[in-house]
Amino acid sequence: MNPYYDPGKPHHRPQGFQNVHTEFTPKSLADVLRWRWDASRRGLPPPPQAPIPRLAPDLDFLHRNARAAAQMQPAVTWIGHATVMAQLGGLTLLTDPIFSERASPVSFMGPKRHQPPGLPVRDLPHVDLVLASHNHYDHLDEASVDALNRQPGGPPLFIVPLGLKSWLAGRGIRNAVELDWWQSHMLQGPSGDVEVMLVPAQHWSARGLTDRMATPWVGFAVFAQDCHLFYAGDTGYSRDFTDMRTRFAQRQRPEQGGGFDIALLPLGSYEPRWFMATQHVNVEEAIKIHRDLGAKQSLGVHWGTFELTDEALDEPPRVLAAERHAQGMPDEEFFVMAVGETRVLKPR
Repeated sequence: MNPYYDPGKPHHRPQGFQNVHTEFTPKSLADVLRWRWDASRRGLPPPPQAPIPRLAPDLDFLHRNARAAAQMQPAVTWIGHATVMAQLGGLTLLTDPIFSERASPVSFMGPKRHQPPGLPVRDLPHVDLVLASHNHYDHLDEASVDALNRQPGGPPLFIVPLGLKSWLAGRGIRNAVELDWWQSHMLQGPSGDVEVMLVPAQHWSARGLTDRMATPWVGFAVFAQDCHLFYAGDTGYSRDFTDMRTRFAQRQRPEQGGGFDIALLPLGSYEPRWFMATQHVNVEEAIKIHRDLGAKQSLGVHWGTFELTDEALDEPPRVLAAERHAQGMPDEEFFVMAVGETRVLKPR
């Protein structure tokens, strides 16, 4: 039985949770075997055509910016996969931190990193806030959250979907808030209030064999005075994103600074489409989400780190460049970054 069940919420079910617009139906064992057999027969995924770009992190800027408090410059740093360090509203936050060698419940098997994180945990400035979108192993990594909880200066606040606060507590992590879709938590930043809202995604959840769909999967909308940030988590394409633009229209009017200043959108883990379409967007769909949200800029994440599906690790940026050209989109409107790279954003 779902202990959070609310019959008035369309994504709630007596036994768990569901998507609103397209219900997720788990693939059968036969489907999984068909996918893996076909990938093996065709030699997929192919090797990358070039190394994934890396830059030495600008540690001096990142630490000075974290200490700047109300004078902080909004900035994003790609650590790898879906892990981004964002600095806004005087706070330093991390999305879906994974610093481990494998995205797996065990250290000796499972998807292995193809390059190390852009920053190790020990080099991070003090992290104020961790946003965990769902409980898949490449998004909620036990060793990583344990390390962050032990950071010098005290633990960050973890904001998670319903049901994951108890999972954190079982690992000694007490500074946590759990929320449902469309619920918010307010933080007092050095430059004013920062609101973190959990928003819908089209995906699913499971950490083992018996907990499928038992906890929600979410994205995040973060509203600070100097920056509005969106993080999609893992998602397939749906009408949820036009719903969000409508819901946020009154707080993102042009005279208030407009739409999201930066959207962190997944680009990878999309092939084969017959298997992945309901749970992972491809590049063309990520661009649709960018436009649906009315984001000023988007950063493509969730590529280049773990081989989870059939496309090459470096394929998503090449497809993105081709799509930008075909659609007449400026390069800076939807971009990718090197692992370890920081981009400073224009404040609202």
